[in-house]
Amino acid sequence: MPGILDSDIKFLSGVGPRRAALLEKELNIKSFGDMLLFFPFRYIDRSRIYTISEVEPSMSYIQVRGKITRINLAGEKGPARRLIATLSDPTGSIDLVFFQGIKWTKERLRLNQEYIVFGKPTVFNQSLNIVHPEIDSVTEENPIYVGNMIGVYSSTEKLRGGGISNKVIARLQSALIKQCGEGIRETLPEWLISEKRLMPLKEAIQNIHFPSDLKQLASAQFRFKFEELFYLQLSLLRQKSVRERNSKGLYMPRVGDLFNQCYSVMPFELTNAQKRVIREIRDDFKSGRQMNRLLQGDVGSGKTMVAILCSLLAADNGYQSCIMAPTEVLANQHYNGSLKLLNGTGVKIALLTGSTKAKERREISEGISNGLIHILFGTHALIEDSVQFQNLGFAVIDEQHRFGVEQRSKLWSKSTETLPHVLVMTATPIPRTLAMTLYGDLDVSVIDELPPGRKSIKTMHTTESHRKKIYDFMKEKIAKGRQIFIVYPLINESETLDYKNLQDGYENIIREFPAPQYVTAVVHGKQKNEDKAYDMELFASGKANILVSTSVIEVGVDVPNASVMMIESAERFGLSQLHQLRGRVGRGAENSYCILMTGHKLTKESKQRIDLMCSTQDGFELAEADMRMRGPGDIEGTQQSGLPIELRLSDLAKDSQILEEARKTAKSLLERDPFIEHPLNHTLKDQLNKMRGAKEDFSRIS
Repeated sequence: MPGILDSDIKFLSGVGPRRAALLEKELNIKSFGDMLLFFPFRYIDRSRIYTISEVEPSMSYIQVRGKITRINLAGEKGPARRLIATLSDPTGSIDLVFFQGIKWTKERLRLNQEYIVFGKPTVFNQSLNIVHPEIDSVTEENPIYVGNMIGVYSSTEKLRGGGISNKVIARLQSALIKQCGEGIRETLPEWLISEKRLMPLKEAIQNIHFPSDLKQLASAQFRFKFEELFYLQLSLLRQKSVRERNSKGLYMPRVGDLFNQCYSVMPFELTNAQKRVIREIRDDFKSGRQMNRLLQGDVGSGKTMVAILCSLLAADNGYQSCIMAPTEVLANQHYNGSLKLLNGTGVKIALLTGSTKAKERREISEGISNGLIHILFGTHALIEDSVQFQNLGFAVIDEQHRFGVEQRSKLWSKSTETLPHVLVMTATPIPRTLAMTLYGDLDVSVIDELPPGRKSIKTMHTTESHRKKIYDFMKEKIAKGRQIFIVYPLINESETLDYKNLQDGYENIIREFPAPQYVTAVVHGKQKNEDKAYDMELFASGKANILVSTSVIEVGVDVPNASVMMIESAERFGLSQLHQLRGRVGRGAENSYCILMTGHKLTKESKQRIDLMCSTQDGFELAEADMRMRGPGDIEGTQQSGLPIELRLSDLAKDSQILEEARKTAKSLLERDPFIEHPLNHTLKDQLNKMRGAKEDFSRIS
């Protein structure tokens, strides 16, 4: 039943239809409840009033109190014209300067009237001033802006232009809190508030918007962060619990000839980490429950080999497998690698991509539907309606963050009534806290060691002034039979960014490495697929010495002979992406090098990233650092649609302890009350149902 919090925001005093339309368009605020949950992103402490003699230009924002003792206009008409009002207290004077709204401000200010002034002190002509301060008359009743911690809300030019300033939002929030009163109903059960010593909801809303001090603000923030992360984990763990109860898994206990034969002729020994993961997957195959497992492993750690061997386990038990990759290049690579490995074993494999010809496509569809094909490799083409498996038992998604939940659900619909076992793989190292959030309903396996014989990659930072030396170094390596990657961040010239782009770079490389002595291939996202495939093959086959590329080669190019990677404008890439790119070399027996080329002037953050890249090759260490520096939402490839709750306040990089505690609490609750049916937990069930109603339910999809 709708309550006051469901009321349309236009009915809040001071809003109306015009402002309501702006709030919805700019901030997605439609109701009273949306407005209350629109939190400040930072706070300014206005609990202290300084004397003017205490003010120094190095201070950030300060608050002073005094009387206006002089008002005058200065400068000619135009941008130089300004209003200067002098504020004085018993300890001194300070000028208040206005370049805009001069007429309105002059009419508002009164000589010898007392005001509270808030702003940033600066120095002009050796005297202190505050430009465009906020001014409140001491005689006005204005409890929001005097003697409080003041919240600063996210805004836009359109909001400010429509008269919705920070002060207006604060006044709306104040009126809303008073108006809603008893309509603010608790969203957590009493036992949980008591057990975790959480601030009650009404009190938390008051203190998140208008905290009386830092301690109250911290308590309110903790309450909301815990609630967000608790509901997120409860939703994910409940999905997992429901799936484990309801999704009967295909029983695959057998280790047969196909697996054993392939295992015995493998050209190299598996690492202990690979063996451990295969054991974990085998245990899932024998459990009678559907497997939903995330496999994390650094670039080149051997995830694909694990997937192929487990596909053979499925074949030994009479089931088909599919391995879906995000690009044709990667799908081709998996297929060609498997062809060599499985030659002579009797295992029938096929490759289905957008480039597959119609005749071959029909043959593959027939082989899949009649069960003759054991393992199907492919791209999005695997989810086309014409592809129907006879008995899909094992589905592998490689670089799974590149597929949406709905795409994956289409793949599962191709199986029998019992869902296939699912393995999702990623080479993008994901920090533990982020993995718990994005994949909290999956079991997680990690391959944390590289195969023997893999050489470490020497990473070095250089600038434009050393370019000639770098080119000479590359020529030496090419003379020894090695190949070179050169990666650029942009395809076309940018008016706003002063970075080398691929087209200029390509021409420069051709001049420095002229034909016919050198062959240079080029690959970028705007090429036609056939052109891209041609140039990629030119390089992969060893016919081209150099591949000039954008970051499209981040995933899926395996050229063991390539031993040098140069990344142009490396400061433009995030840590995880730099690490992924670096992983394209070091795949053969030769010493390999990653050269990070940057401009001379780097920001502090860019310098940190470059230094970290040069100091470690541990992808997980880099991912943790990347999340701390850039925030979880910016990490390349870790956004997943379908999260059951929006995180308004929580920061996964900083709130890992709260996340751990929230997950532990959610897990403990589900052990006691798996269906969340106890009367004490009705609030929890209601909230989860609300969240589920807001999104399509993909709880059966990993």
